[in-house]
Amino acid sequence: MENWKFALKSILAHKMRSLLTMLGIIIGVSAVVVIVAMGAGMSESLANSLGGDNKDVEVYFSTIATEQTSDGGLFTGTVYEEVSQEEEPDLTETILEGLRDIDGLDNYYTTNSTAGEISFGKKKADSVNILGVSKSYFDIKKYEILAGRKFTLNDYTKFARIIMLDKKLAEKLFGNIESALNQTVSVKNKSYLVVGIYEDPNAGTAFYGMKTDGNAVMTNTQVAAEEGVKENAMVYVHVNDVTRSSEVGQAAADYLTRATGLKTARYDIFDLSKMLEDFNQQMAGVTMFIGAVAGISLLVGGIGVMNIMLVSVTERTREIGLRKALGATRGNILIQFLIEAMVLTSLGGLIGLGIAQLLVFLINIAKPLGPEIMATISLPVVLGSIAFSAAVGIVFGVLPANKASKLDPIEALRYE
Repeated sequence: MENWKFALKSILAHKMRSLLTMLGIIIGVSAVVVIVAMGAGMSESLANSLGGDNKDVEVYFSTIATEQTSDGGLFTGTVYEEVSQEEEPDLTETILEGLRDIDGLDNYYTTNSTAGEISFGKKKADSVNILGVSKSYFDIKKYEILAGRKFTLNDYTKFARIIMLDKKLAEKLFGNIESALNQTVSVKNKSYLVVGIYEDPNAGTAFYGMKTDGNAVMTNTQVAAEEGVKENAMVYVHVNDVTRSSEVGQAAADYLTRATGLKTARYDIFDLSKMLEDFNQQMAGVTMFIGAVAGISLLVGGIGVMNIMLVSVTERTREIGLRKALGATRGNILIQFLIEAMVLTSLGGLIGLGIAQLLVFLINIAKPLGPEIMATISLPVVLGSIAFSAAVGIVFGVLPANKASKLDPIEALRYE
């Protein structure tokens, strides 16, 4: 305990010198912590964006053939087979119902889509995503119905011109959601009755879609009839066990490929978990690179600590001689100066950590990475930065401490 008191007393006796010595440590620690915090925030935002949809695996029609290796002299390398000329088949209800027999598949839904202007009187929304959804869509997607109702079976069979608006679009056209219900809006110069107002819990996330004036939902039968698109253009299979998302999704894709009789084309899936894994690997690479650059600051800071500790040993030669004359062993002197170097770098680490916390706070206010991304400093990063700072002090404090411990007490007492 006495050594810790000596260390703090020595550091406080030369405040400016100690602060300048710690500067490299402060810059290095704060830079690394901020970069790691931003990377963690981006990874968490991506995971949250994908997490809600990870139970829903998109199955899509693909005409790209598998890659092959060609060994043809000068043309050796990876080539692709000829792209399939098969057209995307129409998925009937009979084919789609067969998806329910796949082990691990809880449910499925299909969609099609369009986009355009929706207006009410003189008010209009120029860019609106309009999604056509199948009957099972609302059983899987947990939309909050703020007013009105969802679609019924009759709405699909009778091709009713009805529409549901999201909260943002309803407020843009009508001012509030209550006023929007049972009103007639114009969609591409055709009239539609507003039967419901909803709020999507995934709205505003990074993968929700492009920024628009709002979103609307119709029956997929109506969108197909009005726009001339396939009724079941996109297929999504719902899996409760997210650990089996890729497995079940691929099984669904293989089933649709067989059921539709495709020969050269196929159905495939978007593996969102692989996307997240790739992103995390890229972020780890960026963090390591930035960490290596910031490590130069820590190296410079460590050299500064070693330099100032050597100066301190010279300044305190008589003190060291006196302590040895009073019975202090070489080990006592070694530990004293190692602790002093460690305390110096640890204080630098704590100050750097405090600066990093302030910078992260400002980043989260300014939101330069996007409105949904929040930089976060985790406990392992805090403990790791302090431990690393202390380690720098120990490593670069060995030489000065060793020099101090080897001083001859008689020569040290004679030192002027």
